[in-house]
Amino acid sequence: MILIALAGLCLLTVPLAGGDVRRLADLRLRATGLPVAALAAQVVITVIAPSGSPVLHRAVHLATYAVLGAFLWCNRGLPGMRIVAAGALSNALAIAVNRGVMPASAWAERVAGLHLRAGFDNSAHLAHPLLPWLGDIIPWPGPLPNVLSVGDCAIYLGVLVLLHRVCARRPAVAAPLAPAD
Repeated sequence: MILIALAGLCLLTVPLAGGDVRRLADLRLRATGLPVAALAAQVVITVIAPSGSPVLHRAVHLATYAVLGAFLWCNRGLPGMRIVAAGALSNALAIAVNRGVMPASAWAERVAGLHLRAGFDNSAHLAHPLLPWLGDIIPWPGPLPNVLSVGDCAIYLGVLVLLHRVCARRPAVAAPLAPAD
């Protein structure tokens, strides 16, 4: 839930910087069904059906990043997308080397107020994680507790770049100078 709230905060910064959110209507994203499908798959394995085959859940989790990678590739020419892709790749790498689970810091989970639950978690404390610095190490306590990764922060930075470049105030067109007499 915090991820959606952070995206909303990114959007709120546009008018504060003098941009026009209505310009997003002119943004032409390609392959928009891909991130929707990836998100739906993640909701299924983490919320709707978290129990079941851990191997299948981990494989689906990793596959969602491949699907997101395809979406990012299709939209690579947009401003900020390379930053988003770097963050997503960082997350995918951490998940891949940890057999389909994003390693999470026990300290960060504790500070955020998160508790272990039954079933598959796409982010979890692992006994011996590989590349732990790419994992969920940034606690976000409060009404929407979560843990974030450096990759997540890069993704939001890229989203900010995209939003502000697409929605930026356009320079006024200068009126032609009158010819001298």
